[in-house]
Amino acid sequence: MSQLKRSPKEQTRILIVDDQPDNIKLLSLILTLNGYEVAECNRGKLAVDLATKNSPDLILLDISMPDLDGFKVCQLLKSDRRTENIPIIFISAFQKVEEKTQAFNLGGNDYITKPFQMEEVIARVETQLKYYRLQTELKIKNQQLKQEIEARQVAETKLLKINQQLSKLATIDSLTNIANRYYFDAFLTRQWKLARREQFPLAVILVDVDYFKLYNDRFGHQQGDICLQQIAQALLKAVKRPTDLVARYGGEEFAIILPRTSAHNALQVAEEIRQQIKILALTHPDSLAGDYVSLSLGVCAVVPSPKYTQQQLLVTADQALYQAKEQGRDRALVKFID
Repeated sequence: MSQLKRSPKEQTRILIVDDQPDNIKLLSLILTLNGYEVAECNRGKLAVDLATKNSPDLILLDISMPDLDGFKVCQLLKSDRRTENIPIIFISAFQKVEEKTQAFNLGGNDYITKPFQMEEVIARVETQLKYYRLQTELKIKNQQLKQEIEARQVAETKLLKINQQLSKLATIDSLTNIANRYYFDAFLTRQWKLARREQFPLAVILVDVDYFKLYNDRFGHQQGDICLQQIAQALLKAVKRPTDLVARYGGEEFAIILPRTSAHNALQVAEEIRQQIKILALTHPDSLAGDYVSLSLGVCAVVPSPKYTQQQLLVTADQALYQAKEQGRDRALVKFID
């Protein structure tokens, strides 16, 4: 196991925690080729000790490990003031919404699924490092402000600008310029509480771009990013009310929250979204669902009550999305909480 050491150039240091040697080897190669200093660890307990001792700039953390799983490791690191601010990107072969939700609830900053794509790994690492540096800069600026009373007005202007940058980075997806997963979760919690208090239906639509990996393989990731940007704008066009929310859920997944909307009406919105995507007519020769880019959508709506949870709402919408894929994709299906 390698040790974290500062190089003369203060190179960015990343700790990889995974019990699979092949995964460590691949991630280490990807990061090293992009100029990062890498340390490796194959056990959860050792990862906690190494992170506490050496304070890496970022941790790539596998969920499934024999001694301490990734969730417990994250919990321990986030409860220690010495390591609580280190960005953690979870890595896993599973894509269950429950697992992703637990990862974010424990303080994880992002989530990468196996098998790895080099461009995605680097993009997510760079985004989290940028956010981490901005947080560090903010702390430094706050310390300087205490010593710059005479120049307080100028210093406050600088601090405001940094805060605005942090706020945008924390709530807006940098690629699509719509809400990100963090803001989606917070918005859903607020709307769930409001809907339960006022007893109105709350709907969620989960959206997945059909065969998007094949699209990237043919046209490249740059064109894939443009495709996601166009889809995001089409979603905004179909979801018209200012009380609704369109968010990027992760990768090629989007999510929509529709307050005061029944399942029937939410399904109509989902169909409107499908039509907007058809209008785009984005060629997708490798799709098994048609000649153009298409979407699969899962819909669920419920009037919140003590017998339901917002987690059930998400899980059921995800189940509807899965059924839409199983039935051939390019369709929207609704499912009710059992």
